[in-house]
Amino acid sequence: MTVFLCAKCGGSLTPDLTPLPAVPSVPDDEERDKESRRAPATLPQGHYAIETEPWGAPYVPHPDQEDGGPAQPRGFRRSDEGVLVISAGPRDDIVIHPDDAPDIQPLPDWENSSGCCGPSGDSGLNRACPCGAPVATLAADCWGPYELHLDAKRVYGYDPS
Repeated sequence: MTVFLCAKCGGSLTPDLTPLPAVPSVPDDEERDKESRRAPATLPQGHYAIETEPWGAPYVPHPDQEDGGPAQPRGFRRSDEGVLVISAGPRDDIVIHPDDAPDIQPLPDWENSSGCCGPSGDSGLNRACPCGAPVATLAADCWGPYELHLDAKRVYGYDPS
């Protein structure tokens, strides 16, 4: 079991969470909520997994401009000004169910929270600890996964046992 804490203030961001060996795949589109169009959460509540691949901003040109692939794990193809891109974002972020960090709040003026039906997570950190330190990226748009990425450089795990 692990509790994740803010590296700036030491405040607890999550309850005790149990590790999973890998981040699960995104559920099928048929399972999306009919009202919000949001996918079911990637992680079950009470669990976390480490994202070993680059995820999120910044993005760089994809090495295969003809066939490309998803811009990041559990994502879709993405292009910026007609150029296919791939994530060059951080590795080893902690992915959790968004409800497992209830006190994390949007950044002021909803910075980096653009999206159609919710924040896409494509613009970088968009959630802060109650102390104000940016610590996470919420992905909750209608076309992508529903998950919260705790920045591994801005949070740390603690085993309370």
